[in-house]
This record gives sequence, structure tokens and C-alpha cells, in this order.
Amino acid sequence: MKKSRAVISLIVYVLILGLLGYTAVFGVGSDRSGSASSIKLGLDLAGGVSITYQVVGDENPSAEDMNDTIYKLQQRVQNYSTEAQVYQEGADRINIEIPGVTDANAILEELGKPGSLYFISQTDSEGNQNYTGGLTVDADGNLVPQYVLNKTIDELLADGSVIITGTEVVDAQARAQQDQQMGNVENVVTLTLNDAGAAAFAEATEKAYNNGESIAIYYDDAIVSAPNVNAVITDGNAVITMGQGGAEEAQQLASTIRIGGLKLELEELRSNVVGAQLGSEAIRTSLIAAAAGFALVVVFMIAVYYVAGFAASLALCLYAELMVILLYAFEATLTLPGIAGIILSVGMAVDANVIIFARIREELATGKTVQSSIKIGFNKALSAILDGNITTLIAAIVLYFMGSGTIRGFSITLMLGIIISMFTALFVTKFLINALYAVGIQSEKAYGVGRERKTINFLSKKHLFFGLSAAVIVLGFVVMGVNKAQTGMPLNYSLDFVGGTSTTMTLNEDMSIEEIDAQIVPQIEEITGDANVQTTKVAGSNQVIIKTRTLNVEERERFADTMAENFGVDRNSITAETISATISSEMQADAIKAIIVSTILMLLYIWFRFKDIRFGASSVLALVHDVLVVLAFYAVAKVSVGNTFIACMLTIVGYSINATIVIFDRIRENLRDRRGGDDLQGLVNRSISQTLSRSIFTSLTTFFMVAALEVFGVSSIREFALPLIAGIVCGTYSSICLTGAMWFVFRTKFVKKAAK
Repeated sequence: MKKSRAVISLIVYVLILGLLGYTAVFGVGSDRSGSASSIKLGLDLAGGVSITYQVVGDENPSAEDMNDTIYKLQQRVQNYSTEAQVYQEGADRINIEIPGVTDANAILEELGKPGSLYFISQTDSEGNQNYTGGLTVDADGNLVPQYVLNKTIDELLADGSVIITGTEVVDAQARAQQDQQMGNVENVVTLTLNDAGAAAFAEATEKAYNNGESIAIYYDDAIVSAPNVNAVITDGNAVITMGQGGAEEAQQLASTIRIGGLKLELEELRSNVVGAQLGSEAIRTSLIAAAAGFALVVVFMIAVYYVAGFAASLALCLYAELMVILLYAFEATLTLPGIAGIILSVGMAVDANVIIFARIREELATGKTVQSSIKIGFNKALSAILDGNITTLIAAIVLYFMGSGTIRGFSITLMLGIIISMFTALFVTKFLINALYAVGIQSEKAYGVGRERKTINFLSKKHLFFGLSAAVIVLGFVVMGVNKAQTGMPLNYSLDFVGGTSTTMTLNEDMSIEEIDAQIVPQIEEITGDANVQTTKVAGSNQVIIKTRTLNVEERERFADTMAENFGVDRNSITAETISATISSEMQADAIKAIIVSTILMLLYIWFRFKDIRFGASSVLALVHDVLVVLAFYAVAKVSVGNTFIACMLTIVGYSINATIVIFDRIRENLRDRRGGDDLQGLVNRSISQTLSRSIFTSLTTFFMVAALEVFGVSSIREFALPLIAGIVCGTYSSICLTGAMWFVFRTKFVKKAAK
């Protein structure tokens, strides 16, 4: 690259950086599209809509039916936000909280009224008509169904005319597809049935097709559609053509079928627009933490890596700007843990740069020119960067498709972070370093020359390391056992996992969330003996909803007395209901399945890339070790286990596997270039020593970001940051002290067995 071209390139990059920075902060257009302020925010940051449904016709629904209905509703409200929450209130009510929206009526209209859904054949076994009528034109000129049932639902159920109910419907989606005969695009609704529904539907559609009949879709005391059967459906996948109906009618029918698939019939009890659970102070302190952590990372990178560190800092600026813009583009919902995750990802994004710069310094130490060292350094670092990021990306993709709720939201942020990180490190940083070199910064001192590191005999202490790790893990299980004996729970589970009591009251004055947290919450904590208190305001009123651990009768009385005496609250305005966990057992099961599948796929990928299953086995063991150690930290420190717990564990998994692969990549390289007389133990020790600076420096940059969260963040952020600090320390320890040792033990043990 010529000097003049390099200068122009750097100027253009700075201009692009400024333009994207302006977009990220201020956005474009009157709606500020693309800016940080236009990103969807969660209930904790911006509030949203709260809807309460009540079960109809059954005062004591079974726990199984309630759980099934909650889980299905959770799947549906994810269309609005991955951070939407669905949980049980009392014995027969279900709460839905959807962040980032302010029109409760619009949500109710789109979600539909959850009622009973039936698919009914046109004639019974005797040939009698079950319904009559057809399509008619309404006042607006739209075609609407106007059918009349000739029997009651009970009679239809009794004579076998009800083919399937909504519970056999797995999914219904509105789509636009091309008509195979006419060639035009038409609106349709696709149906997916379970096995039982598919079998019943196959038999019914065969009868209807042979007799030229229709099948009615009956919902909420009316036939909403009666499409003709044009083929026998045997695989449980049906398509309903809308005829002259538009996309809106197709969406409405699909929504009706989906909501009608609930086991219980529900009716709206109340709906409110609620304010943010956390005040503006939480966002302000998070931004301060972001700025402080980012500044520390930039200063550290420049101080350690000089010109290369400056180039990496410019690339990191682009990383942060692209992250904001793409979060808006992908309509991700950002919560406080999500902000923490993004801030953390900035620290982790440095990792690829550190690997590259360490390689450049190694090449300079061998006497190569700066230009040659830059080229070779990027080439040699490529495999470690790709393998580490692709392995984590595999986990993120699995979490997206198999997870639900906050797990899915976390996976979106993780995928974006990985892709942008690789782009900025492999292309942007490389471009900037080459441009700076072309401008005239060509001295070796400006890049730093690596020094020959003394090989540390880590493997000689492997039994000590194994014993220390085992002791910490055993201690964690012992403490969990003690906690369970004392409190009934091994960990300090929050409302998200175990539910609690939701108390609603009307204050005499309009207090902000900050004022409520400062004045009211401490007194509630004194009553409950627990800091796990969540507060929400109902918009346009003085009504406040306070969620705590489950309160007994005496504690509820003390709560009411305290509010009446100290804040003049009318006792009659105070109502309390038991609520279920917002993270249901099904969501927990989804998370566990997703983690197991992603772990297996990561193992297979590492096996494929390293051609040795022992690399994969060691990686997974180190990953399990880190999770168990952090779990022990949660138990010993009694940190609250809430919705941030899953995000924290998943972050540690990604961090752990990435750090491990860097060492394994160096072992793989040294095995290819194995020196004569270099025994396997010496090779492993040398590989760990060569990557030691990368392990320490990456941990430091990540630590800066998390420490900033711990220092500046609000209490809920600190509960997220503290276990992450433990995870960073543990991940660094395991990658340096355990992974290479485990691979060595596996390798030597299997070789001995083969020899025998």
C-alpha cells in the first residue's frame, strides 16, 4: 500500500467511524432509527404491557394444565420479545409481561382471546349436516364466514364429529406462497399437527375429499373458517388458502389457531401498562461502567502493544458501533443483563487481537521484517481465532433454536458479538495495521519484539491442580447440601426460579422508582430478610406492584402495617397473590437440552478440527469444571440465582472454550513441528508457556470490563458481575493449569493401553 493511499484510507476510516458513531448515538430520520435509543428495551429498563388472564369454567385447574398453558403462551409471546415473561398468579390466573410496548389493547387484539378451538367435519357418521351457511359480505365489502352449528359442541364431541382440538395443533403461521396452477401469489395459513392430530386429520380429510366437503374451524363460540378439502393430508402439514382474503386475515386466522391450542380457556381479567422495574439511574451507571471499562481496555492495549494496540482500539470502536446498529436491525430486546453482556463482549473481543499481536511479536523475535511479521502473524493466528469463535458460535446457534425466553435473547447477542469480533479482528485491525505501516510507522520498537520465554513446568504440578479443583467442586456440593438443610434450597434462588408473592398497592403520592427503591424497599427487605425485591409502577397511576419471596400470613400483615403507618397507604388497596416462577420448568429443561446438544456439537467440531477426540474431551471437561466451580461460588457467596444466572453460565462456557482452544491450537502446531528429542511433556509445557501472555492479557481486558460493572453498576448488575469475575479467574486457571494436563494424561494413558 502506497503512503498517499494509506493516508486517504485512514481518513476515510475515521469518517466512517464518525458516521456510524453518529448513527449509533443519534440515529437517522425522525424516529432515530439505528440509534441506541431506538433499541427495544426490556421490562427492567423501559417497562411494557402486563396482562392477566383468568381460567374460565375451572376454579381449580390442574398444575399440569396450567404449566402446559404457560409454556405455550411463552412460545407465542416471544414473537413480541424474547424477554417476555409468563407466570402463574394464584390458583387460576396467568400473567403475561411484554417489554417495549405501550398499547395493551393492540397486544390483546393481536394475541387473541384464548378460548377453545375445534376442527369439525361437515357431516357426521350418519351423513347429517353439522353446520350450514357460507360466506357473506360485510358493510366494508369484506368476505366474512357466516356459519351456524346445527348441534352443540358436546353433541359433536359425543358423535365423533370433532376431528381434533387445538391441543393437537403444534403451530400455525401465515405465509405468502405462489399458486402452482395460476402462478399468482396467495395468502395461506400453514398448519403443523402432532402425531395424534395427524392420524385423525388424515382419516377426516380422506372422507371430506371423497365427499367434496369442508372442515370447519370453530373458536370462541363461532365458526371462523370452513375451508374445502382439496387433498388428503397424511403428514400432519396442511395449508389453508385464504382465497380473496389478504395478509391481515391470514395473520388473524393463524393467531386464532395458535391461541386456541391452549389446554385451558382464558379470559382477560386486567391489563396495564407498567413502568421500568429499574430507574434511569441503572442505565446511567451502566453507561458509566461501559465508558470506564472501554477506556481501561484502550489504555491497556496501547500500553502493551503500542501501534498494534492503537489499531485494535480503533477497530473496537467500530465493533461497539456495529453492535448497537445491528441490535436495532435484528430487533433484539435489551435488558440490563443484556447490556452487561455487551459490555463484557467488548472485553472478550480483544482476545482475537491479542492472539494476533503475540504472533507478530514472535515473528519479529526470529529476525523477520515488520511487514513479513504482520503477514505471518495474522496467518498463524487464523486457525485459533476461527476454531475458538466457530465453537462458541455453534453453541449460540443451538441456544437460539432450542432455547426459549432469555436464553434465545442471549444467543442473539452472542452470535452478533462473535461475528462482529471476527470481522473487526481479521479484517479491520489488519487493514489499520497495514495502513499505519504504509504511512511510515515501520520501526520494530513500535510493534514490540517478543522475548524468548522460559518454559514453565506446569505439568509437574498437575496432581496438585487436579486435587485443588476437585476440592473446590466438592466444597461447593457440601455447601449446597448445608444450604438445603438450613433453608430448603441448595442455592439462593430468586423469584425468577421459585416464584413468590406479588403485592399490589396504591400510594398516596406519585413516587419514582428511585424513590421507591430508596424509601420503601429497605423496609420490605427488613420484613422478608431478603434483598430479592422487584418493584414495578403501573403507568398513569400511583399503583405499585412489589414482588418478593413467598410471604406467610404474618409477614403479609406486617407488610400492610408498615405501608399504612409509614406511607399512609390504604390497607384496602393492598392485595397479595402467590406467583409462580417466571423461568418455568419447561424453559429450564429447554436450556439444559440446548446446553447438552451444544456441548456435544462442540466436542464433535473440536474432534474434527484437531483429529483427536482427546482434545475435545479435555475441552468439555474444562468447561464442566468451570461451570461447577462458579456454581460453588454461587453457593458459598449466596449470590442470588435469577434470570442473569443462565446468561452468566453461558458466558463462562463461551469464555472457557475459547481460552482452551488457543492452547490446544499451539499444541497442535508444535506437534506438527515437533523437534527431535522434544518429549511430549516438554512440548505441552512449552505450548502453555508460549500462550501464557495471551491468557493473562485477555483475562485482564475482560476483567477491566466486568470490574467496571462491579464498581459502577446497580445491585442487580453487581449480582451479574461478581460471578463473572469468579468465572474469568476460574477460566484462566483451567485453561493454563488443567486443559493441557488433561490432554497429556489422556494421550499418554491411551498410548500405554494401545502398546499393551
